[in-house]
Amino acid sequence: MGTRRLICPVCGKEYDKPVQRCECGEPVEFEPFKGEPYIARTVWERFYDFWPVEPETELSLGEGDTPLVKSKIGAELGVKLYLKNETANPTWSFKDRGTFLAVSYAVKAGYKAVGTVSTGNMAASVAAYASRFGLDAKILVSESASDEKLKAVSVYGGDVIRVRGDYGRLYFESLRLGERLGVYFVNSDNPFRIEGYKGIAFEIAEEVSPDYVLIPTSSGGLFRGIAKGFIELRESGLIEELPTLIAVQAEGCSPICRAFSEEMDRIERFENPHTIAKAIANPYPPSGDAVLKLLRKFGWLCATVSDEEILKAQRELAREGLFVQPASATGVAALKKLTESGVIPEGSKVVSILTGSGLKTLSHAECGEITECALENLEKCLR
Repeated sequence: MGTRRLICPVCGKEYDKPVQRCECGEPVEFEPFKGEPYIARTVWERFYDFWPVEPETELSLGEGDTPLVKSKIGAELGVKLYLKNETANPTWSFKDRGTFLAVSYAVKAGYKAVGTVSTGNMAASVAAYASRFGLDAKILVSESASDEKLKAVSVYGGDVIRVRGDYGRLYFESLRLGERLGVYFVNSDNPFRIEGYKGIAFEIAEEVSPDYVLIPTSSGGLFRGIAKGFIELRESGLIEELPTLIAVQAEGCSPICRAFSEEMDRIERFENPHTIAKAIANPYPPSGDAVLKLLRKFGWLCATVSDEEILKAQRELAREGLFVQPASATGVAALKKLTESGVIPEGSKVVSILTGSGLKTLSHAECGEITECALENLEKCLR
């Protein structure tokens, strides 16, 4: 497994040593893999040569190789819809793929501690994998993070630290202090994290050749990872055509889609964000400009959905047996709008990424009616 350079997807500057962001202020990513892949059992083994660091597979928690479920919703919309169920990962979200690869690197590089800035899926993922790898964890959260949410993080051990002050600055401050203190911060668009997300594209391509892929988009890391996966598959000759990728954001916090629709050169901060899809409510996504560049380079799309549309899609997915957090339902919500408007034509093959479990956001769930029944009246109640 050779060492590959890091490249800024915005300005093009190249780096031979590991950095997390370019001098121009944008995120970096590894140069594309080109060559013959080694095929084996798990996604980490089947696509061994595509990873920039050797995965510590003996410490894997079974992340990746998640189900691709055919959905009944697609038939109602005149398309063939598949749901990539990332809730099946060990800590119930797609974050585990990137965390596993990044922590594999941290161990090889000699770090004794890893950290992240998150109040949700990524916090739980980093805490879990730090424990698995025997590393200290430094989980930085905003002062508004609820005690209930943090229980699901602190249960894995490590230090959970509420930080008072500008949460937007915390991302960059964590990287600065991490370098000084020897803590490897695995934040939203860490380059190894992006590499881990490529596995979603690899697994999809093994089962179906989609025309469209709908991706809930917040910081932009997941979108970049899936895009990079498909691009590397095409450059390696494993697929012939790229699918059309669609970044999906909530109307109440959509800085990337706004910049895209208004033909802006760069994203701008989305003021006063408000949406039920809090997992993708990043008002100033650190990979926003990189996503914007990808959308325009390949003629891809950006779509927004309302909270009402999100909750409706969440209920419909639950009726298929898939209970996801509101952010995960944005892809299906967008699909309804895009098929009705004719942007996605009838008969298309579509994949929607289900990013995280609804068990993490029970306060937002709209549950069915619960009835009471005395034991002596059970037959009547059952009827």
